[in-house]
Amino acid sequence: MHRERCTAAWSSDMLRRLTLRDVAIVSELELELGAGFTVLTGETGAGKSILIDALQLVLGQRADATLVREGAARAEVSAEFDCPAALRPWLEQAGFDDDGLLLLRRTVDAAQGDSAGRSRAWINGSAATVAQLREAAESLVDIHGQHAWQSLTRPAAVRALLDAQAGVDASALDGAWAAWRQALARLRDARGQRDTLERERERLAWQVGELAKLAPAPGEWEQINAEHQRLAHGQALLDGARDALHALTEDEPGATALTARAADALDAVLRHDAELGAVAEVLRSAQAQLEDAAHTLHVYLGHRDPDPDRLVELDGRIGAWVSQARRYRRTPAELPALLAGWQAELKALDAAADLDALEAGVAGAEAAWRREAQRISALRRKAAPRLAGAVTTAMQQLGMAGGRFEVSLLPQDEPQAFGLEGVEFRVAGHAGSTPRPLGKVASGGELSRLALAIAVTTAQGAGNAVTAAQGAGNAVTAAQGAGGAAVPTLIFDEIDAGVGGTVADAVGRLMKQLGRVRAGNTQVLAVTHLAQVAACADSHFVVSKAMKGRQTQSDIQRVEGEARVAEVARMLGGERLSGTAHAQALLSGPQEGPSR
Repeated sequence: MHRERCTAAWSSDMLRRLTLRDVAIVSELELELGAGFTVLTGETGAGKSILIDALQLVLGQRADATLVREGAARAEVSAEFDCPAALRPWLEQAGFDDDGLLLLRRTVDAAQGDSAGRSRAWINGSAATVAQLREAAESLVDIHGQHAWQSLTRPAAVRALLDAQAGVDASALDGAWAAWRQALARLRDARGQRDTLERERERLAWQVGELAKLAPAPGEWEQINAEHQRLAHGQALLDGARDALHALTEDEPGATALTARAADALDAVLRHDAELGAVAEVLRSAQAQLEDAAHTLHVYLGHRDPDPDRLVELDGRIGAWVSQARRYRRTPAELPALLAGWQAELKALDAAADLDALEAGVAGAEAAWRREAQRISALRRKAAPRLAGAVTTAMQQLGMAGGRFEVSLLPQDEPQAFGLEGVEFRVAGHAGSTPRPLGKVASGGELSRLALAIAVTTAQGAGNAVTAAQGAGNAVTAAQGAGGAAVPTLIFDEIDAGVGGTVADAVGRLMKQLGRVRAGNTQVLAVTHLAQVAACADSHFVVSKAMKGRQTQSDIQRVEGEARVAEVARMLGGERLSGTAHAQALLSGPQEGPSR
């Protein structure tokens, strides 16, 4: 596929450029896109779906080595967007550059060698994870697939779609639900283990009581051992201090007197040799220190009398410490920490066994959940009739005149994580009939049209764009948080399959209207087989395939004028001349805005 550039004027916040290299049957493609409504058409199998698959790949979907073109080493896809303002704080936090553009790039290695199927990703030139691509994609693109109607029969998807329109942020509800469940689990465990917990509590309480009689304080063991050492050797300490004092002051001559005499002797001859001054100064300093030592010994001897009673008391205290340490197979120094640990365990057991407190905790958690659930219920009740009215209006243009769409809120018998009510879509296919659950009364064709009506309605809604989930079990995903702006690029991938005639005309007008409504800050792209839809587009691209050498390769061309008339005529089928006339009529018919 060669390079094709569309030079339509760019609006802000949209997909500017999509580049593919060696993807499936595409050798090389660089496609520039503009604002408004753009269609991609072509024969079945020409490669239109490759563009959508490539875009989904660069937006973080699962990589598959089968995407690599035969004979190539790797496939590469990059997409360049105007960076939405809402995404810039995320880029800064994640450490990616922000120069006003957002370039997403991804490669997938071929299924051969050690790197078979390996995928790598970049954001603005810096290595990124696939999860980061997906996170960025939530603010960039909405893709509505041709099987989007399947999600309309899934309760979670239906509820998520209404919540997106209601601006519901369910994070607080989820947190309150989790807290309630945890409180219930603690209460259930306490009730089930009541006897076991009580026995454990009694055992621990007895141990705490026994050790608390000793009341071992941190640091006490070292303190009483030091004091015991002093008292046990009290007489030897007094004798030693007394002998030292005698040697300093009371012996004839004492050390203090001898030092003073030596200093005096030097002082008497200093005038003859100044070098002796330093020695004399040392002697005077030593004399002062000896006098201080003598004074300290005097004080020590005055306050150190033998205390046999205190020694007996310490012997008993040390014995008690050793006895408890042996009982619990610990060292004496470990007893304070042991007591503190047991006291903490006992406190935890008391809390776990306090059924009244646990029941109060459950009641409080349930009340918090109900408050949040009631707040969300009010938002749902307000949004449900708005959504129903808008979809009903769209139905009138899609071959379901007189039909009515309802969004029913179904109270739940038991509380659920998602709130107080489920959500169900109901539809009456014609005037006078009673709305019934969508999956029970709508045909496949009606479901496709309803999916289109809902997609267009939600995409035009101020504040929220909704992605119809693909695959079993996926819920509809809100593309933006509550109150956020719609994503810049909206893509319809053959969502109009199964409709035709006047309904196809209505689909084309709706998509053109959607592109015009959103053209101030976004773009709408549609892959379609309907000539009526293609005729309404602001820009029209045709995808084709042909043999080049021994390989089939896709090609894309932007068509205008006679080339566009020919493509619309091909889509209409029938006789060449009548088909061309019909195509010209479609392209020149009454439309909003210019046709190309």
